[in-house]
Order: sequence, then structure tokens, then C-alpha cells
Amino acid sequence: MQFSEKPKKRVIISITSLIDVMFLLLIFFMVTSTFLEQAGMKLDLPSAESAEMTVTRRLVLFIGADNEMVFAGRAVPIDSLEILMTEAAATSEDGTLVLKADKTVQHGTVIRVMDIAKRAGMKRLVVGTKEKGL
Repeated sequence: MQFSEKPKKRVIISITSLIDVMFLLLIFFMVTSTFLEQAGMKLDLPSAESAEMTVTRRLVLFIGADNEMVFAGRAVPIDSLEILMTEAAATSEDGTLVLKADKTVQHGTVIRVMDIAKRAGMKRLVVGTKEKGL
């Protein structure tokens, strides 16, 4: 007796449409997500009760607890700070410098940086703080 073999059906799962949907979801989440700007160094800012939250696109100088300074995203020694600030003040829209210093930084260092900023041509100086309780 001869048995006839039926050809087996191959199951094919088309995942092309699934890949398209995954890419669309990925693009959707990338477009709708927000990115937070992180400080160049970890600071413990002093708090103030009258502090306001503002979003600025100004020049920012960070002074860490160990007096390390970061200006325009790179570490800067205090000796070359005036030259960099002078160049930045010439291209700045409103000449505003946001100074964010750790609360343990000595007062003399902050005053010295403020003096350098004034000599460099900065028109306004904003001292960064955080809201009380944050």
C-alpha cells in the first residue's frame, strides 16, 4: 500500500508590519520626550525663600566645592576666566552671566569671579539658588 504524502504547509509570519509599528512608536516617543539640561558639575546650591524658577539660555559659570570652575561646558582655571568671559560677552545676546556656586565656596572666590565678570563686560549677573525645600 502506498501512502501519498501531503506537502506540509510552511507557516510564515510576516513581521514587516510589526517592525514598522515599532519604529513609529520609537519616533513618537523620541519626539514627545523632553530632555533636561544637567549641570556640568554636582553643586549644593544655597536656598532662598524668594527664589524663582526661570529657564535661561544665558552664559552659566559653575563653581564647585573644590573651587573647580566650569564655563561654557568646560573646566576653566580662574586665571584664564576673564579672557573666555570677554569673548563670550561679545557674542552674548544680553550680556547676562548666571553664577552657580556651591554653598561651601568661600565668599572671596565668588567676589573675585564677580569682579572678573564685570571687567569682562558682562552687563548683568544672576546668582543661582534653589527654592527652599528642594
